[in-house]
Amino acid sequence: MVSAIVPEPDPATSILWVGQDRDGHWLVQESHGLMEGRFVSRAAAWQFACAERHAFPGAALAEALQPLVASISFDPAGPDEHARRQAA
Repeated sequence: MVSAIVPEPDPATSILWVGQDRDGHWLVQESHGLMEGRFVSRAAAWQFACAERHAFPGAALAEALQPLVASISFDPAGPDEHARRQAA
């Protein structure tokens, strides 16, 4: 019996993952950490992922089977944290 050889995905190719974090927020994350977005619904997340695919030529779209981990905290800013008045 011969088993089929399944090629490994090209590590240079991006995947735009669509899924939820453990708190139920909808996220879109690029597999190399180049982009992340938070959305109010699954539909909004998928719409964004489809629209942003042009920025990552050859990118695949995939639904995450496990909860995603946000790289940007959604916690409110602390009293000692301030936004910059002007971009650097």
